[in-house]
Amino acid sequence: MPQFSDRLLAAIHRVGSPTCIGLDPVLEKLPASVRAEHWEPVAAIRSFCQGVIKSSAPHAAAIKFQSACFERYGGPGMTLLHHLVNEAAALNLTIILDAKRGDIGISAEHYAAAAVALGAHAITVNAHLGPSTVEPYLAAGLGIFILVRTSNPDSDSIQSAKLADGRTVAEMFADYTAALGEKHLGACGLSNVGAVVGATKAEDSKSLRARMPRQPFLIPGYGAQGGTAADIRAMLDGKSATDGTILVTASRSVIYAFTQADTHWEAAVATAAQKFNQELRAL
Repeated sequence: MPQFSDRLLAAIHRVGSPTCIGLDPVLEKLPASVRAEHWEPVAAIRSFCQGVIKSSAPHAAAIKFQSACFERYGGPGMTLLHHLVNEAAALNLTIILDAKRGDIGISAEHYAAAAVALGAHAITVNAHLGPSTVEPYLAAGLGIFILVRTSNPDSDSIQSAKLADGRTVAEMFADYTAALGEKHLGACGLSNVGAVVGATKAEDSKSLRARMPRQPFLIPGYGAQGGTAADIRAMLDGKSATDGTILVTASRSVIYAFTQADTHWEAAVATAAQKFNQELRAL
């Protein structure tokens, strides 16, 4: 199997843009026509997600599945997630499981095995408990994205806090991510250990990029959350948008691009995904 970083770079080159579609299905936000046709929640979510995947695949390098949106429906929800991952992989999309796992030891090994069985290529992880939190995923052959600087506003209270050596907590995690990543490089020279860096935290990006030159940045917060193309450009630090160092995620601005009265909602999703791709190409 190819290294994650090599797979990701190939996918970005295929579509000419570091686009990642965040698939976070919420039942109440689904098109009215879908909910009218499928009264059972999991069936409605299945129909919606299949439409989103098919509509956005020609324009996206990756798709990020928000695990919580499927876990809440128990066994049927997880079975659906497995099927959707297979469908997305068949369309050459790179699969990221957004689960933010953060346990250690044997628990982390179980979570890693579950992600591999699901068909994920990479997973988001919280490294707060130390190296044994993340190493089982790498041992299982997965790429990982360590939470370094997240897009939620209240993250500042922790991630911007200063340590005794003058670094912020985010910079400390960036240094750890870079050091670990040097042991897990793909043939392309990029690491299989990436970092989550929110588009809404672009003011910290220069410092974080300097600390993590080989790390792919998974960048949430673009679009509906307020992140802009200018924020993404700051994270590139003069590099190319298609060199594998960034993967930008948009969710609500793409998957809910329709109106509730829109009977051709898939076309609206496809148009939004194409626009997203073109905006990043312009970088």
